[in-house]
Amino acid sequence: MALSLRPEHLRRYKDLARLLVKYGRSDVVREMGLDGDATLGDAAFGESTLNAPATPLDPDAAVPPEADELASDLEALGPTYIKLGQLLSTRSDLLPAAYLVALARLQDHVDPFPFDQVAAIIEDELGLPVHVAFAQFDPEPVAAASLGQVHRARLADGRTVAVKVQRPDIRDRITDDLAALIELAEFVDRRTELGRRYGFGGMVDEFRRSMARELDYAEEAANLDTLRSLLVDFDRLFVPAPVPSHSSARVLTMEFVGGRKVTDLAPGDLSREDGQALAGQLFRAYLHQVLVHGFFHADPHPGNIFVTDDARLALIDLGMVARVLPEMQDSLLKLLVAASEGRGEEVAQAAMALGERRDEFDQEGFTRRVAYLVAEQHGRRLQEVSAGAVVAELSRIAGECGLRPVPELAMLGKALLNLDQVARSLDPAFDPNEAIRDEAASILRKRFVGAVSPGQMLTAAMDAKEFVEKLPGRVNKVFDALAEGKLTLNIQGIDERQLMRSFQKLANRVTTGLVLAALIVGAAMLMRVPTQSRLFGYPAVAIVCFLLAAGGAFALLVSILLSDRRR
Repeated sequence: MALSLRPEHLRRYKDLARLLVKYGRSDVVREMGLDGDATLGDAAFGESTLNAPATPLDPDAAVPPEADELASDLEALGPTYIKLGQLLSTRSDLLPAAYLVALARLQDHVDPFPFDQVAAIIEDELGLPVHVAFAQFDPEPVAAASLGQVHRARLADGRTVAVKVQRPDIRDRITDDLAALIELAEFVDRRTELGRRYGFGGMVDEFRRSMARELDYAEEAANLDTLRSLLVDFDRLFVPAPVPSHSSARVLTMEFVGGRKVTDLAPGDLSREDGQALAGQLFRAYLHQVLVHGFFHADPHPGNIFVTDDARLALIDLGMVARVLPEMQDSLLKLLVAASEGRGEEVAQAAMALGERRDEFDQEGFTRRVAYLVAEQHGRRLQEVSAGAVVAELSRIAGECGLRPVPELAMLGKALLNLDQVARSLDPAFDPNEAIRDEAASILRKRFVGAVSPGQMLTAAMDAKEFVEKLPGRVNKVFDALAEGKLTLNIQGIDERQLMRSFQKLANRVTTGLVLAALIVGAAMLMRVPTQSRLFGYPAVAIVCFLLAAGGAFALLVSILLSDRRR
């Protein structure tokens, strides 16, 4: 059965089908009914480059030409597919490591749009011309991306700000792309084994929500405020404050961040002490976001982290954030701590608590492979240790063994991969496992202290003191009684005979009540039967039944009262 194509989506279907054929998913294309189109390319059917054996993730590893070519093809399709590629870079359960690395490097290199369009959008959103809203506005952008571009400006009060302006008509284009993707994903889920296994409809729906949030600059401004409040105790980290009076859904004005990207640092630009402090605080801050507050910056790649002129780290571009539910935080904490200490079976148990088990889930194989992965990682040299690589590889193993990992685990893996890279740029000797253990211990201490009030702690301490003081004497008494043969056990169980007698009495009372009720109902019906035999002016049989019922009810009540009083 061929896919029912909408004319307005035909070009997008062809673009996606061309990618599927080129990179090995021709089986999906055949089931969609698109394989007869001569424009799909000359790639051979059957052999899949995406099903090649996976290798552990390494952000600095060489990427094969096929993976780089996939990234280039996605870039050519436009902003929706660039963002889709960045999302796929978190799904190590779907793609081999080489493709994940290539897609993680995916950046949108686009030309800036003209200043007259920038000015028109600002005036439309803020209700003021650019020269009125800002004391100074640089027409040349400092950065341009597929969703928007950033200009440097100055407010009337003298503050230097960065103004992020959304591209014109980008929302309509992304909406159309997403409509085609959603229809295609739902069809693949219904018609193909690959779709039933991975659930692409849910993945695309998650992507749709993520894009909606990223296109709403008002939400990004709220994310900036939230993250600033969460990092107030980390003095070496900086998040620019938004300017609400100059922000809207398509324009975001925030503090300007001066400095350089982490990847642009040269040896000697930072002292060893500064590098160690920055790397440690950055890693601890992310663990704190995930495991305590359940809200974290989901895209901390080196391009989004600047080293400021006063030797702090600035986190920018908070369009993509993730949230972790409280019930998931404990499982993630167990997973990270167990991985940092090399306990593979505990990592597997924590991962299973975070995933959805499909019918074909191989628990024994999953546990064995995870234990091997953790042991291999734990035995590496310090310079090769990567917490992010373990979490990302864990998601891939889960997918292969029939366990569908939660999206938060994949996003955490990608975030940790990027953090590993940034931290090593700041401090080549940085040990992520040690940072995880230290921060986990700190989080557990705070949870324990916060969960118990001072009064409860004092009461517990006094009870513990009394227990310790009396324990030796009580133990001696037990052993003396045991030695003298005087130790007795008093076990109270259920008296089955008494229980059955009680049930029988209950049944008798219920039966008697039913019989009396039947007599009353029968007597009431007999009252309407014409008869010559009368008693007290009423049918004699009916009156007899009433009297029998009254006598029986009286006897039953007396029996109940006497029995309950004795008991």
